[in-house]
Amino acid sequence: MANLMAIILTKNEARHISDCIESVAWADSVMVSDSYSDDGTVETARQQGAIVVQSPFVNFAEQRNAALDEARARGAEWVFFIDADERATSALGKEMRQAVQETGIVGWWVPRYNFIMGHRMRGGGWYPDAQLRVLRVNRACYDPVRQVHETVILDGDAGTLQEHLIHYNYDSLAEFRLKQGRYLAFEARILLDRGIRPRPWTYVSMPLREFWRRYVSLEGYRDGWVGLLVCGLMGWYTFRTYQTLDRLRRGQQ
Repeated sequence: MANLMAIILTKNEARHISDCIESVAWADSVMVSDSYSDDGTVETARQQGAIVVQSPFVNFAEQRNAALDEARARGAEWVFFIDADERATSALGKEMRQAVQETGIVGWWVPRYNFIMGHRMRGGGWYPDAQLRVLRVNRACYDPVRQVHETVILDGDAGTLQEHLIHYNYDSLAEFRLKQGRYLAFEARILLDRGIRPRPWTYVSMPLREFWRRYVSLEGYRDGWVGLLVCGLMGWYTFRTYQTLDRLRRGQQ
């Protein structure tokens, strides 16, 4: 049987960590890669038998690559990355344990249900929202250029699982705004590194394009008022991202 380690990245996730670890009890081991939490996350994780390693947070890609290195050093052949606010069902665990025995596949996509303000999303890019989370450790790494919403560089073929990961990502509007506010600085930095320069019309065209993409093209309208709200907010955060990009460019000059 292939050795499979579940990995959870954390920073002050005391509210979620216990249930998350419990949901991956079927894995051979669980490792929490923590960025110096101070809310009891580490203590709770250790009490539940998880391995805890700590390192300063730089960006999401670097954090995941460091976790891959740690897993490799500890003898894991496969890893399953799961966020603290996600839950893996026993059915997903069973399917995953069988999948990693297959030869010729070095990664597996996992479809994901997203719950926003208690509503399970059906469109807007939030479903099926497949995530490449099951990785053979010696055949995968994360692209260092993508510091947020990370991209896996896979040396080989990937398959897709049928069972779903469950993501309780935004319980409230305040949480949505807080998380998106954290992401936009990383997104602006990526645009800056790509040499993107905002034009006067960018502040209108790009937010409208993002809203149209999510609400119309990706059928965010199927989610009623929640879909309208979050698609509108994604347009707003696109505007904020370009504002931040402009400040970064001015700072360079």
